[in-house]
This record gives sequence, C-alpha cells and structure tokens, in this order.
Amino acid sequence: MGWAIALHGGAGDIPKDLPPERRKPREATLRRCLEIGVAALKAHKSALDVVELVVQELENCPHFNAGRGSVLTTDGTVEMEASIMDGKTKNCGAVSGLTTVVNAISLARLVMEKTPHIYLAFDGAEAFAREQGVETVDSSHFITPENIERLKQAREANRVQIDYTQPIKKAPKIAPVPEGDQIGTVGCVAIDTQGNLATATSTGGLVNKMVGRIGDTPIIGTGTYANHLCAVSATGKGESIIRATVGRDVAALMEYKGLSLEDAAAYVVEEGAPKGTVGLVAVSATGEVTMPYNTTGMFRACATEAGHTELGIWSSESNE
Repeated sequence: MGWAIALHGGAGDIPKDLPPERRKPREATLRRCLEIGVAALKAHKSALDVVELVVQELENCPHFNAGRGSVLTTDGTVEMEASIMDGKTKNCGAVSGLTTVVNAISLARLVMEKTPHIYLAFDGAEAFAREQGVETVDSSHFITPENIERLKQAREANRVQIDYTQPIKKAPKIAPVPEGDQIGTVGCVAIDTQGNLATATSTGGLVNKMVGRIGDTPIIGTGTYANHLCAVSATGKGESIIRATVGRDVAALMEYKGLSLEDAAAYVVEEGAPKGTVGLVAVSATGEVTMPYNTTGMFRACATEAGHTELGIWSSESNE
C-alpha cells in the first residue's frame, strides 16, 4: 500500500496518425500534470487537494477539452461542468452550465464544502461563483480560434464530435453521428499517504452539443465516484456512461462481488458499456491503479509509490 495517482485527458476514436502538433502538447501536459500530482502526494497533501490541483492544471491547458480548452455548443458558447468526490466521507460537489468560471473543479469543491447541496447549475452556479469570489473571466476567454474551427467542422458534417476528431468532408444531413466522436473529458484519481481516496472530473462537453446538454461528468456515480474502496473518473460518450452507471458499478463489483479493482473496472468497461464509448482511470484503497478503455485510445498517465509510471494514448505504447 502507498500513494497512487492516475489521470486522463479523454478517450475515443483517437487516430494513430494524430499529427505531432496535436499529440505532443497533450503528452507534455499529461507528463507535467502527473509530476505535479506526484510531488503533491510526496509532500503529504490530501488526495482531495491533489485531484483538484491536477484537474485545475488540465483545465488551464488549452489542449484538453475542459476549462480553457472547452469546446463549443451549437450556439458557439461554452458550457463547462465538473464534479469532485471524497471517498472517506462520500462528500461531493458538482456544477454544470458554467460560462465564466476559470476552474470549474474548484467551484464544484466549494459546492461540496460551502453549501448543503451537491449540484448547482447554470445561472445559480454562476451566481454562487461570484458570491464565493472565485476567478471568473469574460466568456470570450474560452472561445479559441481552434474551437471555433472545430465547431465549424462539426456543423458542416452535421454531427456532434470529439475535440480531436480529424477534419472530414461535409456529410449529408441524414448522416448518423459516429459513436467514437462524442467523447472528451479530463480527470484525476488518487490515494494519499493516509489512505484517503478522491476523484475529480471536468469537461467542456461535446463539440456542437445542444445548449443545456448535461453529460456524465457532473453526475455522481456515473462519470465520477469514490468510496472507501476505490476512486473512479470516467471519460467517453456521456450518455452511455450514464446508462451504465460506470463509476458506481466499479465500486459495487468490488464491494458486493469481492472483485479486484482491475477485474471490476475491466468488467464494467468491456461488458457494461457499448464498444467504443468509455474509458476510465481508477485507484483502490490498496494502491492498485487501472486505466482500461474500449475505445481506440485514451490520453492517460499514472504513477505509484512503488515506482510504476505509465503514460500513453494507445494500447501498444503504454510506457514512460
């Protein structure tokens, strides 16, 4: 047993010929965020503080679909969401529909710690942010040229898609929405030196999503869940993750069936959700780490006190 940490930057139909200019910045960010998390754990920071810190860093990076890099709705606006959960107490907080908050994950933690509620959304969440004095900016801060281009591409193709989908030719209006193109999130799970577990997840949602759409990220038990046995952060097609109650199912298989973290997570990913729709990172109370996915790839990284370190996107190059 010892500290352990895992993080992700989204799972989906990530092409193996992803251009270096899109791949390398994401890999560098994963590496830097992993180092930040490991340093915090070595400094005996709590798991809750660590997952918030790491997700803040991921939100501040324009290369991932959360915070600064959040993708745009059908109206060309940003609607960010996030949640955080403490495994020991099961205390949790969640937010949706944010348009000006720099770090959605920190507002989610304030919901957990400063209100009698779990979930605040849209105008109420924005008002709470102003009341708490968290950092806000004009919504134009999040509307980057790259995300404007992504929205244009999605509109022309008449589909909802992942932020790193490659450009395609214009599709007819009756074209079905590709399953693997509906994915994008960042998240972190950790167990600290005191044995406390925590998880945090944040996202901008889907490119060209309907205004008001809420995914799995802020829904406790689906994209985010932690208890005394494990901490889970999921990524993928939100609607599929919600239907499969991914996060809670991993914990339930451990609690009621006695499965190991690895076996429980593998079962949920392979049997609980359709192929091509989900990935997750998880840690257990005994310091196990697992990062399964049923998509083409998943931006991911992990480290343990025992010395194991891993960073990868596809299954063939999971190493550091």
